[in-house]
Amino acid sequence: MTERKKVVLPTLFRKAREGKPITWLTCYDYPTAYLQEQAGIDMILVGDSLGMTMLGYDSTLPVTMDDMIRHTQAVRRGAPTAFLIGDMPYMSYQASTEDAVRNAGRFMAEASTDAVKLEGGEEMAERIEGIVRAGIPAIGHLGLTPQSVSSLGGFRLQGKGALQAKKIIDDAKALEKAGAFAILLELVPDRVCQVITERAENCLIMSLGSGPHAHGQLLIYHDMFGLYPKFTPKMAKVFGNAGEVILNGLKQYNTEVTDGTFPATENYFGMKDEDYEELLTLLD
Repeated sequence: MTERKKVVLPTLFRKAREGKPITWLTCYDYPTAYLQEQAGIDMILVGDSLGMTMLGYDSTLPVTMDDMIRHTQAVRRGAPTAFLIGDMPYMSYQASTEDAVRNAGRFMAEASTDAVKLEGGEEMAERIEGIVRAGIPAIGHLGLTPQSVSSLGGFRLQGKGALQAKKIIDDAKALEKAGAFAILLELVPDRVCQVITERAENCLIMSLGSGPHAHGQLLIYHDMFGLYPKFTPKMAKVFGNAGEVILNGLKQYNTEVTDGTFPATENYFGMKDEDYEELLTLLD
């Protein structure tokens, strides 16, 4: 990849105006961030999904702000020009607008993010407004919101019925009016996503399993490459089974060490005979 300019908000809105879809991926570490930067990915989300993909939890709820800051710092070092978003973890913003602004500020000050993302509809509009008023770009998140998955009845499609769909549409407009420059729609029907996109006036609509009628697409990196062992969501396309490649390599390493074929001579360093003889003399 040739060196590119820093991706900023005008870059993203220009792509949307020109009808060019925005690319967005999750990332949690330096080497993956480096590869995504080289691939030219527009936006990177350090998602609280790292609780599941990187830390082995069964949900995103145990993830802390310190977890998020450490991983986001690593990603920024690997992807200096991508538009970087920090995902606000559970209870880092729900209790009060003051908490929300303080923790959003940590992302900006300590991890050099370009924006933050938080879950919730109209009930979180005040938090969005406070964050934006503090000069921090904010992204909303509607549909399947993992931090409240228990109240949603599990990891399932949201907005199938007309009433629930209207609620999501109304929530999207409330977040836009509160100042969100973008909204992620996760697991909502494609027609609902299309309606929200068509009604958005100054807001980017991004899709995660919500169809093509959005300004761009988000995927979870580990789902794309078979790196999350527990399940692969229906909405994810596997672009390459890196998990299988890595597993086969690990098995081969285990076999070769066990049977003595590794290390071979090209895998270690020798010593000149005269130096070795001198060493033995010194030891004697």
